[in-house]
Amino acid sequence: MNDDQTIQRRLIELDVEHRDLDAVIDMLTLDGHHDQLQLRRLKKRKLQLKDHITLLKMQLVPDVPA
Repeated sequence: MNDDQTIQRRLIELDVEHRDLDAVIDMLTLDGHHDQLQLRRLKKRKLQLKDHITLLKMQLVPDVPA
């Protein structure tokens, strides 16, 4: 497997985890009996995933000379 395929596979894994976290955060928010600390940690993890996804996507785009 080459680097692009590895990155693509990792992107899919991270995207699934990001969507799952989004669903959990929504569920906890709608529940009304949520732990603020847990919610903050989940949101922080979701943001970290988004940043990591962005970095991986940037690796897939070839450098364009200026």
